[in-house]
Amino acid sequence: MTEPKILGRAGGSLPLRALFVTPEHSKWAFMKRFIPFLKSPPRVAVLRLSGVIGTGRAPLNDAVLAPVIERAFRKGKPQAVALIINSPGGSPVQSALIAARIRRLSEEKDIPVHAFIEDVAASGGYWLAAAADQIWADYGSIVGSIGVISSGFGAHEFIARHGIERRVYTSVKSKSMLDPFKPETPEDVDRMKEILGDMHKGFETYVRPRRADRLSDNPDLFTGRVWLGEKAQALGLIDGLAHVEPKLKELYGEKVKFLRYGRKRGLLQRFGAQLTQDALAGIEERAAYARFGL
Repeated sequence: MTEPKILGRAGGSLPLRALFVTPEHSKWAFMKRFIPFLKSPPRVAVLRLSGVIGTGRAPLNDAVLAPVIERAFRKGKPQAVALIINSPGGSPVQSALIAARIRRLSEEKDIPVHAFIEDVAASGGYWLAAAADQIWADYGSIVGSIGVISSGFGAHEFIARHGIERRVYTSVKSKSMLDPFKPETPEDVDRMKEILGDMHKGFETYVRPRRADRLSDNPDLFTGRVWLGEKAQALGLIDGLAHVEPKLKELYGEKVKFLRYGRKRGLLQRFGAQLTQDALAGIEERAAYARFGL
């Protein structure tokens, strides 16, 4: 007796029993291929954004994340994109570039974005979270620090004690502003504060329309303060307390499928190459998290 078969693509055929011997994890994909009217479970792309934001060795920057973010929005036709954020901040420009890319793709694809804060979303980390339509956090998550900071060291007394003379020549008076090997001047400090003030305005201008009427009128919101999850919710910085998988299942159903994306390390990094640079970057990142007691 001839075994029953089903018609496949390009005129081919497959034994009917193939439907029943396919492993469970691949059976659904097999059936979808030959029975296209079956409904697929909803998909949500989950993108992890963890670390300091900046150029060079920093784990989060637009050049590194661009292809990952693009895949998250374009591959697999997701119903939503979830951002898992754990960042103490960093470069305001890179924060703006990453957030702008997320917003642009969200609007182009008409895909909602949810942010889930783990340990911290502070400063630039909160800028990334504000790119989402909804922000969720843990009770102990550190949220906020909406502001701009610049720090450094002054070494002019050190080199003077060792008989080292600093020689700098410029064509204009402001070219060597805040040279760490020269004493700072009131004019230099005033110029730096002006720059930081302008950056702060840009940060606030981004956050206010993103959070809109959810923000409270608390005067400390844009002073650089941080809050834990429950107070951050009361202030309107986040929408509630929730964890990624339970919340996404609540929103998209128990059968929701998670498509996970994240920054991948290069082959040389995996085998320990460039140890000195990695160690220095690790120290800087550790110091950034330490500001929030982490």
